Amino acid sequence: MSQIYDRVALIGLGLIASSMFWAIKRGGLAGEVTGYARSQETRDTARRIGLCDRVCDNAAQAVEGADLVVLCVPVGVMGAVAAEIAPHLKPGATVSDVGSVKRSVVEAVSPHIPEGVHFVPAHPLAGTEHSGPESGFAELFDNRWCLLVPVEGSDTRAVAKLRAFWEGLGSNVEEMEIERHDLVLAVTSHAPHLIAYTMVGVADDLRRVTDSEVIKYSAAGFRDFTRIAASDPTMWRDVFLTNREATLEILGRFTEELFALQRAIRTGDGEMLHDYFTRTRAIRRGIIEAGQDTDAPDFGRGKVKT
Repeated sequence: MSQIYDRVALIGLGLIASSMFWAIKRGGLAGEVTGYARSQETRDTARRIGLCDRVCDNAAQAVEGADLVVLCVPVGVMGAVAAEIAPHLKPGATVSDVGSVKRSVVEAVSPHIPEGVHFVPAHPLAGTEHSGPESGFAELFDNRWCLLVPVEGSDTRAVAKLRAFWEGLGSNVEEMEIERHDLVLAVTSHAPHLIAYTMVGVADDLRRVTDSEVIKYSAAGFRDFTRIAASDPTMWRDVFLTNREATLEILGRFTEELFALQRAIRTGDGEMLHDYFTRTRAIRRGIIEAGQDTDAPDFGRGKVKT
């Protein structure tokens, strides 16, 4: 790989930003990487582990002279961060993000982008249940998708450059329009997270099943729910508040399907259940064939870095 940007600034230093840094270094994609996090503790940790070439004590310092600025903060604060850095952005720079909701991010950030600075929203579909600066690793994006969601008037050269950057980080890259992105993600990520949170909450509320039994006898289904439900609470609170319409639409459909399954169980309709599970099983095979997971007995997760 060759260098794509002279200087990249990462604002927010959690799992995604730290993984981006290690992947940038692996691929030689930038001359210098600056970083900033609001918490002094996070900045101290970043300095201690060598995360970023230079950790700055304010966002303005971090973005100064940067060719690419990536907002790696919860979607609820994207607008405030954009307002803070706007006066310090270099003309011709590209501002991007890694938020898993796009309509609200575009509405919050766009008004603050100065003339002559390019805004190209993005969303890497990669993550683990771990968060914080020490959770990142260079391989996080390998063979995972990154969706670019250009806004009206996005500079085509800036988009092409950002595409090359994400490909350099190991991602498969596709462009998608805003509304489509938020609906697709409501299906593939947001609603499943809410359902996982709910199921773990139900287990917690069901006092007739003790905590020790839930933990001791967790079969793979519940165990995978707990893995999803361990994700960063601030990030997910913001996701549901900002992708409200699409998430509620999918949850409405989910509720209808759940009622249909309840009825089939109540009436002993084994044929309906068998047909339904056969159809859903095919989706799993499709995910494995697309190279987005493995059919190993432990789903390949025994080797996930922590």
